[in-house]
Amino acid sequence: MAKSTKVLLLLTSVLIVSNFLIWQAALSSENVNGNELKVYFLDIGQGDATFIEAPNGNQILIDGGRTDNKVLRELGEVMNPFDKEIDVVIATHPDADHVGGLPEVFSRYKVENYIDSGNQTKDTQIFKVLTQKVQEKTNEGMNYLIAKHGQRFTLDKEKEIYIDILYPDKDVRYVESNDASIVIKLSYKNNCFIMSGDASRNIERHVAGLEKNNLDCDVLKTGHHGSRTSTSAEWVGFISPKYAVISVGKNNTYGHPNKETLDTLKRFNAEIYRTDEEGRIEINSDGKQVYLK
Repeated sequence: MAKSTKVLLLLTSVLIVSNFLIWQAALSSENVNGNELKVYFLDIGQGDATFIEAPNGNQILIDGGRTDNKVLRELGEVMNPFDKEIDVVIATHPDADHVGGLPEVFSRYKVENYIDSGNQTKDTQIFKVLTQKVQEKTNEGMNYLIAKHGQRFTLDKEKEIYIDILYPDKDVRYVESNDASIVIKLSYKNNCFIMSGDASRNIERHVAGLEKNNLDCDVLKTGHHGSRTSTSAEWVGFISPKYAVISVGKNNTYGHPNKETLDTLKRFNAEIYRTDEEGRIEINSDGKQVYLK
């Protein structure tokens, strides 16, 4: 091979490696980004999946949608492609439209901590697969916790970003799965988000009794995909959200979101955003205000 050809190949290799390292550095610093908390309500069809990234880069995935791997596609869009770790995965309850994608998440990403409600009512294949995968990962060193009222998990200590567990406040091993849903409050200084899985109006009423002075928040992820079984006027009144997000599949067979739910949200002047209409929804916070991206 001619000397000039060798030099050209060497220079080309150096440029490729340099560009790769520059790209990697840019991506890795993309959300270690000052003051911005990013909350993505992922577009996964008829189900739930929410991805949260703090200014320091710590990440939480709440639920994983169905078994069609849409959650992997969405994570590939919102995460640094070189990032193969998620700090916390939370399964609000064991229904397939919330946990179906989680086994593949465990297969593709290193998960440091896993939290669920301790509910064991589902005798389904996907729940069995998830249980087996959680056991495998726990044996490999993953931390497993059962959510309990009063727990606080720090996402970014310096920026004062926390996850608080508002429910369950009791043993829900044998409770109907929707009513075993973990109710979560994500707080960043003056801003907060409420997310409640598929919890019914009865659970909303119960949580309001426990936390009525602690619910006024900027963003509500409406319960149960906008079903009439959730999102009562009492609940929305306590939260008084600026934004209401509905995670729902286009042309779904359940008739979600229900007109009654939409009317309730409109009555409280919440701006409504739906994944079946908007696709992925990103709402960010700087600790002073929330804003739609």
